[in-house]
Amino acid sequence: MKSIFVVQFLFISLLLSFGCESKNRDIKVGSKKFTESVILGEIISQISEAENLETRHLKELGGTRLLWNALLKGEIDAYPEYTGTIKEEILADKGIFTLSELENELNNQGILISRPLGFNNTYAIGMKKDTADELGIEKISDLNKYPELKFGFTSEFINRRDGWPGLKAAYMLNYKNVKGMDHDLAYRGLESGSIDIIDLYSTDAEIKYYDIKVLEDDLKYFPEYNSVILYRVDLKDNFPRLVNTILKLEGLISEDEMVNMNTKVKIEGENESETASNFINQYLSIKTSPKTHTLLQRLLTTTKQHLFLVLISLTAAIIISIPLGIICYKYQSIGQFVLGIVGIVQTIPSLALLVFMIPFFGIGTIPAIIALFLYSLLPIVRNTYTGLNDIPKEIIESADALGLREYNRLRLIEIPLSSRSILAGIKTSAVINVGTATLGALIGAGGYGQPILTGIRLDNIGLILEGAIPAAVLALLVQWLFDLSEKVFVPRGLRLKY
Repeated sequence: MKSIFVVQFLFISLLLSFGCESKNRDIKVGSKKFTESVILGEIISQISEAENLETRHLKELGGTRLLWNALLKGEIDAYPEYTGTIKEEILADKGIFTLSELENELNNQGILISRPLGFNNTYAIGMKKDTADELGIEKISDLNKYPELKFGFTSEFINRRDGWPGLKAAYMLNYKNVKGMDHDLAYRGLESGSIDIIDLYSTDAEIKYYDIKVLEDDLKYFPEYNSVILYRVDLKDNFPRLVNTILKLEGLISEDEMVNMNTKVKIEGENESETASNFINQYLSIKTSPKTHTLLQRLLTTTKQHLFLVLISLTAAIIISIPLGIICYKYQSIGQFVLGIVGIVQTIPSLALLVFMIPFFGIGTIPAIIALFLYSLLPIVRNTYTGLNDIPKEIIESADALGLREYNRLRLIEIPLSSRSILAGIKTSAVINVGTATLGALIGAGGYGQPILTGIRLDNIGLILEGAIPAAVLALLVQWLFDLSEKVFVPRGLRLKY
């Protein structure tokens, strides 16, 4: 038992030290899960690096609320946002109309806002131009004439007050065939004909590439979404020169320039880091060097991150789950309760479980590890309980007849006889853990999920495979290692095949 407590202590110490290490970074910049936000985040990050500050760009994070809460908690120092989103989503209950009111309310929460960067990236509704011309659809109000059309909106747009709920009410749209999907996948769905109508960002490079008709917002429903930068007051206090340089972006990025940068990345395949560097060199006369990494360098980084998530969470699950399984076996009434709890945790969708961790532990590695730990409990607890419970009663009675104490019986007979079942549970948890850990990238934990997210965003199969193939190989390797470990942990007699 002492060894278990020692391992637990080491695990907690390692986790806390990692958390402290991640907070020692000077500047943390966030960005959302679409190309424009990543480019703007990269511009801010490179400006910070040009000031010789250690900087981390947490890119492709989840929705608006995740980034906003991270900013409030100090988990990030700045991120690009839009005035319409701030008014209609973040501060929807404040009844804010002017920029000065917006500044005052944000200031009350310790957040500062830049002046608009120079372009308005509002929401819009679009469809294939040839389909629109064929049906004679010019404006959003025309959609009511065609109830058979299929809608595919981003998940955030479906739920936002300034998105589908408000749009549906304003235009009295009665469509029920509305699908939620990723923004980048929606374009491919439109191109393939599986959907007819999607929501757009007005500066999307895909509008021209896919020949999409932007429908007129004839009721002027969508507000202006002027691009701005939100940043913490303490960033200005601690790094005033950096903030002054960042604020030089105000009014500097025209709509045409933003569309051009989006096109370079999304259509022409240029790296966001290179695009951001070229913009900074041209418009701010600051020399920056774009980050370029070879495939091997990227694989080493994501593998290190992924292994850390898996090893820490799985080790913790093994340490906790085996004793829990033994308790379930020894105390049947408590056991049913424990098995019920870990069973309920297992039914929670993995993405939802990650999101549930954010209010308690913020973003990054720690909440991802805790979510993976919780998700790994059931197979080990259940298999430990089942393995012990399935031992023939005659063997237990023989052990009692020999006068073995309960602890010795558990150590010398029960655990060895149930070892194969316990290992099977650990193996199942490990394989599930490897796959589920890819979702950690959504909250800034990195790993193989990062290239998968980027590949989906950029419609780059190579990047998707860069994350998917190593994850699959790692899962197979883990399974093979546990099969091999049976020779060490499972008594030879139980491994004999008749």
